[in-house]
Amino acid sequence: MCRLYGFIANEPTKVDCSLVYAQNALILQSRIDEIGRHHADGWGIVTYQNDIPVIQKKTTAAFEDQRFSAAAEKVYSQAIIAHVRKATVGSPSVQNTHPFVSGRWSFAHNGTVTGFEKIRHQLENETEPDLQAQRIGTTDSEQYFFWLLSHLTRLGMEKIEDSSPSELLGYLSAKVSELDKRCRQAAPKDTPRLNFVLTNGKTLIACRWNNSLHLIQREGIYECEICGIPHIHHHETINHRAVSIASEPFTHEKWEEVANQSFVVFNFEFDEDSFTGTV
Repeated sequence: MCRLYGFIANEPTKVDCSLVYAQNALILQSRIDEIGRHHADGWGIVTYQNDIPVIQKKTTAAFEDQRFSAAAEKVYSQAIIAHVRKATVGSPSVQNTHPFVSGRWSFAHNGTVTGFEKIRHQLENETEPDLQAQRIGTTDSEQYFFWLLSHLTRLGMEKIEDSSPSELLGYLSAKVSELDKRCRQAAPKDTPRLNFVLTNGKTLIACRWNNSLHLIQREGIYECEICGIPHIHHHETINHRAVSIASEPFTHEKWEEVANQSFVVFNFEFDEDSFTGTV
């Protein structure tokens, strides 16, 4: 199991309070989560610069590593994924540390693909060779990522980066449901836990599948409840909008619990009707 965080906004934004200083910041969750588990087997942060993902990953515990706080304090981005790992499949290593990146896409998983050793070859065989060749670790999570990307590509999405939120939701919901069934057949006594966040820097998709997930939407300029100042490079012609998604709420604000076995999608470049959705 792990703890993850996803963020998207229509203006560059700092998130160091969420990652380091909030009442239940990600760095604190790496020490102990809401049910007493440690997530000390590595950390990673992906940000976007000129639409290109920039990643930092270490195998140390975030709460013991000053580099996590230093990296978080430098973040100014419109899209961010952060992750602290509790290893289940695959030993602690940089190669096995989330998030994983391919092209413009970044991905972090919270959970376990149960029965992975029994279905691993199926997933590998169904993954496009050029994507499978990018897999350098041994985790179920990285294979999950490349398997999902392969199906998105195969379903006629020539430029999946530019596809609408509703298209992405439809494709992903079908594949995650299919993977859940395979996991239950391979390991009937175990529950597949398939939560993830996925972004290309413009669209952020989150899946809650048998693990906890919460979100909060913010609109307009406001003073951070932690440090008392706004975190935004703001332009007066823009109505600032942002969404944070996390395994556990970070702050005392009113977070919304995402329904189990559902998806949410956010993209500030599409119209209001396609801004969010669940399946």
